[in-house]
Order: sequence, then structure tokens, then C-alpha cells
Amino acid sequence: MLFPVVVHKDKDSGFGVTIPDIPGCFTTGDTLDDALENIQEAVECHLNGETEAPVPSSIEKYIKHRDYKGGTWVMVDIDLSFMSGKAVRINITVPENILHKIDQAAKKRGLSRSNFLVNAASKSM
Repeated sequence: MLFPVVVHKDKDSGFGVTIPDIPGCFTTGDTLDDALENIQEAVECHLNGETEAPVPSSIEKYIKHRDYKGGTWVMVDIDLSFMSGKAVRINITVPENILHKIDQAAKKRGLSRSNFLVNAASKSM
């Protein structure tokens, strides 16, 4: 989704980026490219654990706001899929003997193979 962000550059400093539609979320970079590249990571850290995704506004909503005066507006594509709890079908390759052990462990715990693998991966991260 395209979100408006405002970039500020003070003399003798790096670039600062604020994302008005995600209050309190901002990032920086030594160069403009660095600052813009850091936006996705900043959003993911800021919204970690949140379940309600922000909705992008138009630049017009903020352009005259005093907090953003003197900034440069940029529309940035922010991927919010990390917030989705939607199940996604994947295809993986596992040695047959390991798959057998996974299925035994899942059955012992009363879990499906998928649930067992998701739980194991989550604990590992």
C-alpha cells in the first residue's frame, strides 16, 4: 500500500522520515535512499504484535499540518502482509524419515503437521 511519508533534512544531520498514518513511527538514514529503505523495517518494528493494519491517507490530509512544515512528501509502498494471520499454503521438501518423525511428534501432541511445524518454527525464531 502506498503511504505518504514526510522527509526532513536539517543542516549537519541525516535524513528523517515520519509516517503520519502510523503515529510515532519514524526512521532515519545518512542518505535519502538509506532513510527510505529503512521505512519497512521501522514499520515492522513499530507495529510488531498489532493486529489492526493502518490505512493510508492522501498527502492532502497532512500537507498543511504544522508538524510537517518544510518537509518533502514521498509516497512509499509499505508491505503490511507481516500483520496478516491468514494461512498460506506452501510447498516444502523434507526427507521422508524426518517427515515421519514430525508426524509422530505432531500426533503425540494432538496437533496437525502444519500446526506442529508452525509452532516449532515460531519457537526457533
